[in-house]
Amino acid sequence: MTEDSPYRSGFVTFVGRPNVGKSTLTNALVGEKIAITSDKPQTTRRAIRGIVDRPDGQLVVVDTPGVHRPRTLLGQRLNDLVEDVLGDVDVIAFCAPAGERVGPGDRRIAASLDGYPRSRKVALITKTDAASRDEVLERLAEVDALREDWAAVIPVSALTGAQLDVLADELLGLMPEGPALYEHGVVTDESESDRVAEIIREAALRDVREELPHSIAVVVQEMGPREDSDLIDVFADIVVERDSQKAIIIGRKGAHLKDVGARARTQLEGLLGSRVYLSLHVRVAQEWQRDPKQLGRLGF
Repeated sequence: MTEDSPYRSGFVTFVGRPNVGKSTLTNALVGEKIAITSDKPQTTRRAIRGIVDRPDGQLVVVDTPGVHRPRTLLGQRLNDLVEDVLGDVDVIAFCAPAGERVGPGDRRIAASLDGYPRSRKVALITKTDAASRDEVLERLAEVDALREDWAAVIPVSALTGAQLDVLADELLGLMPEGPALYEHGVVTDESESDRVAEIIREAALRDVREELPHSIAVVVQEMGPREDSDLIDVFADIVVERDSQKAIIIGRKGAHLKDVGARARTQLEGLLGSRVYLSLHVRVAQEWQRDPKQLGRLGF
């Protein structure tokens, strides 16, 4: 940073259909995994803030759920959350994957950005590593045509890191002048308990099919260091909506639940910097996605 380049800081959020790479892009920019990722749509359920520190400024990246047509009360609340975030950020980055043609959902989301006149808009062509050069060029043209007020249209790959520096420079240049919003070195304002719950949910999402991913929630009941030991004890509930789903999560002779625990424990030990004893319990909360009281208990 020089005297001619003032320090800038502000908020940016990525918006788009489910599964267009928003969480992966957030993690890549931050340089650390703060948002879980999955090939299951609607994996993200909260506004997760990741902090990108640079010499000339600070970006606060707000990862949000994918915008979709809601079929449950949870879905509606997730869409409402996205709207709240969009109304507060300095820059909105619309995401569309390079390997998929622009469709009605993309056009609807792009048009809805008219409702946020205060925010600058940029467009991102994501997952360029998984598309041909011709496909990337086609997406650039399609997305550029969606709006006339894009401040930039940028192809990026979170997986390979291609164009991430260009993206960060562009976003920071659109931010207002101002001091850092978080202490340097902080990567997220997510609580440790919330990050633990999300890691467990990510592990539980793997290898499940159809509607089950939407029905899974995780609640950390208790967490803390064990006396006279280097272990951290974590007791958590995996919540599903029906008895049949509980059976799937547990698996034959508990095999699937053991796999979930093993996958989660590895990541938890990296996050917490210690050996972890993880105890998982599967319980049923009937139709919790549609029940306002249950949603409240689960933090939605």
